[in-house]
Amino acid sequence: MFARVLQKLLFVTCLGLATPALAVTGVTDNRIVLGQSAALSGPAEALGREMRLGAKLYFDEVNAAGGVHGRRIELRSLDDGYEPDRAAANTRLLIEREQVFALFGYVGTPTSKAALPVFTEARVPFIAPFTGAELLRQPFNRLIFNLRASYYDETAKIVDSFVALGMRKVAVFYQNDAYGQAGLTGVELAMKAKSLELVATGTVERNTTEVAAAVAAIHAAKPDIVVMISAYRSCAAFIKAMHAAGSFASFYNVSFVGSRQLADELGSQGVGVGISQVMPFPWNESLPVVREYRRLLAQVNGEPSFTSLEGYIAAKVMVEGLQRAGRELDRDRLMSALESMGQFDTGGFVVGFGPRDHSGSDFVELTIIGRNGRFLH
Repeated sequence: MFARVLQKLLFVTCLGLATPALAVTGVTDNRIVLGQSAALSGPAEALGREMRLGAKLYFDEVNAAGGVHGRRIELRSLDDGYEPDRAAANTRLLIEREQVFALFGYVGTPTSKAALPVFTEARVPFIAPFTGAELLRQPFNRLIFNLRASYYDETAKIVDSFVALGMRKVAVFYQNDAYGQAGLTGVELAMKAKSLELVATGTVERNTTEVAAAVAAIHAAKPDIVVMISAYRSCAAFIKAMHAAGSFASFYNVSFVGSRQLADELGSQGVGVGISQVMPFPWNESLPVVREYRRLLAQVNGEPSFTSLEGYIAAKVMVEGLQRAGRELDRDRLMSALESMGQFDTGGFVVGFGPRDHSGSDFVELTIIGRNGRFLH
């Protein structure tokens, strides 16, 4: 009798000791914790704030309905000011101190590049970064799932469109970091495919608006079009300075610029400025996903933007992955669930992943700023 009781006690004790080993970092019975590092202050703060806003709209709606398999989603966001060193430090904090399950919605190429070795070593999934950089696509890294089209896709669309119109003198204004270099390389590849070369380049340092040298170099070449790879404040400063110098060039930006903020910064000088987009038009309520987003956005008195819509769609994809992964959630099950997603229709915008294809979309659309800061497509 005593032996049987002792055996039972030992069995229960062993179960108790084993239970923590079965625990999954960032997951409890009623919660899933995600981590984000983004610019929530500084010259690029609108990008981080809007990406977070869009994601929270969907996560909050899901949580109000009971969460995912009974678990609420908690998004913990840290401010990196769009600076790589801070992003790397934030990533370590999120993984080591905050014990997040996955990283989600990072904003920017230089910041994502800084985070890359940290989350790769820790084997933490990195979902839907707000960047189109090739360094997150090649070489293939199973931890990374890109929602949006690449900068190569965007720059190819821009170059193809304007070369077809006879605008062959192309210059590039770019941020002097990994983001700017990614966009520059995309333009160069697109030009090379047409046996053309850039007529000029000019740079700006991240988080500054010191554009005088870039204006001097690019204006002297008299380009037909300037492709711009930077954030909204530096791009606006460059366009205004080029206008003041008497330039007749057309200006086209890639999507990361922050479309609504660029239009606000430029005012009347923004008319005709182009921006490639990788998300649906946020004023096109014929799409179910846009209607859903606009309904929730109105409840917080928010203004529609491509950036917050991207955050919303990214959250939808994240939740779909969590749903498919099931109640017995772990990181490998999440990645396998995303990889088995196939063509997931978020409501008029399709995202698709496969075991060796973590590029969710190659959608690119060209838009221009019209009168009163309105966008046309």
